[in-house]
Amino acid sequence: MNGDPLSKRQRLAIGRQPMPVRDPALRAGDFGEVALGLPEHLALLEARRCLACKVATCVAGCPVAVDIPRFVGLVEAGDIAGAARVLLADNALPGITGRVCPQEHQCEAACVLGRKGAPLAIGHLERFVADWAAGRADAPPVPPPTGGTVAVVGSGPGGLTAAGELASRGYAVTVYEALHTPGGVLIYGIPEFRLPKEIVAREVARLTGLGVRIECNVVVGRTYSLDELRAVFDAVFVSVGAGLPLFLGVPGEGYKGVYSANEYLTRVNLMQAYDFPDADTPVLRGGRVVVVGGGNVALDAVRTARRLGADEAILAYRRSRAEMPARVEEIGHADEEGIRFEMLVSPVAVEGDADRWVRGLRCIRMELGEPDASGRRRPVPIAGSEFVIPCDVVVAAIGTRANPLLTSSCPDLALTPEGSIAVDGRGMTNLAGVFAGGDIVRGSATVILAMGDGKRAAAEIDAYLSGAAAQGPAGTGSLQFTVNGPQPDDLIAVVAGNRAATPALTDRPAVAPGSAAQDAASRPRTPAAVPSRPPTQGHAGRRPEPSLPAPQPSTGCRPDRDVPL
Repeated sequence: MNGDPLSKRQRLAIGRQPMPVRDPALRAGDFGEVALGLPEHLALLEARRCLACKVATCVAGCPVAVDIPRFVGLVEAGDIAGAARVLLADNALPGITGRVCPQEHQCEAACVLGRKGAPLAIGHLERFVADWAAGRADAPPVPPPTGGTVAVVGSGPGGLTAAGELASRGYAVTVYEALHTPGGVLIYGIPEFRLPKEIVAREVARLTGLGVRIECNVVVGRTYSLDELRAVFDAVFVSVGAGLPLFLGVPGEGYKGVYSANEYLTRVNLMQAYDFPDADTPVLRGGRVVVVGGGNVALDAVRTARRLGADEAILAYRRSRAEMPARVEEIGHADEEGIRFEMLVSPVAVEGDADRWVRGLRCIRMELGEPDASGRRRPVPIAGSEFVIPCDVVVAAIGTRANPLLTSSCPDLALTPEGSIAVDGRGMTNLAGVFAGGDIVRGSATVILAMGDGKRAAAEIDAYLSGAAAQGPAGTGSLQFTVNGPQPDDLIAVVAGNRAATPALTDRPAVAPGSAAQDAASRPRTPAAVPSRPPTQGHAGRRPEPSLPAPQPSTGCRPDRDVPL
């Protein structure tokens, strides 16, 4: 593979190497990973297809600005260790993005090879390098600690990326995760057959090796308030996702057997309901399952139902297959696994029996009209076309919105009309030193877009704390060193003192859905102008006198099974 350089003509003559996958008949009955990864000889052959363009349009298409030509060129040369160093310098979670990032809409969509043929398999090469590097990567050099402290709220892709980037710049970073396992949507939302949990654990372990500290079972907005974090840390990055599910809004949605995709997938992925009763959390299984939606979450849910033993797993979507936002690769895998696709249908009611158990989903057939705001053709109901899909379980996978749990506890935080956190061009909220990114800002989006937000936020936080300008849209501080400097004082100890002077967080009344309090919390708030933070000498970080007693969050991540869902 490392002989004379290939000509452009020779490179163009090499076809795209397909990703090996498990047999559909076997994989549809278990949760083992579907894609097997490129073997080394195919990875090196695929890398030879790269034209090493002078203007690397693929890099511009990557939200985290991976130096794609460089790492691919090193793969072609057989220097996988060098490729890993380049990749890890730009991407905090390459083993994850190599599996779930929609490259066909981003870096591969910008690849010049795609103009007349198949684009370079950048995602497959990324996964190959990340998996090769697992356990092989050298310990990175240690940077001098800045003394600055940053809290990251949420351990999903945006939070983990920001944490790694900030640790690489010498900051002491503490990540607060509401669940008992770090990873956010990577753990509770994406099934094992697409993203094995051991891959997430591996990537998290690399970040903790960089000095990132992770505190699980801490719900910011209940365990601690955002104001309390601001009093202890020099900056805060909020990346809690958009975890509040949208429902269908049709009669019968309260029947037993109706799930949101969030609940359905969380029960299976996080709480291991597939192993019930050996695991503590059950889930309805077997029978006929209808999943409503056309995105990756819908496909994850319907393919999960198939693996849980559904007699028939059906995907119902109101547009045609061509308009489905899910990855083409995943749609193909679902086809191979026997998923039934009901296209151009929309639910109008859930039908049930006298005991309020689901017995069917009444739908109406649709036809495509003129394009709507999304650019896709608008589905229009066909009069008189209603019919019933007999089923035992209905899963709504039509999107999510911002959960007001954190935002309702901080009335000074400015929100958008949709309830998302409002930020400026730097990713900063109207509260000085508080940044936000990912789905809590964008609405429901992708793993890689959240990671891009996390990487940019890290650069902006560094600029804010140092008084310097951020270095480029993605920053230049990369995962190249380990923090062995002093960790921030434990928040539990720092805030211990006189919280008795204020109501305990756990004693505060919950905000009732639909109440005036919730309406006020979700009402758009006007951001106030936020001045730039003046430079601090050596990023000394502020250590306020203890003033508030502490709740009892976990001091580490434990696989507790008694965490309520």
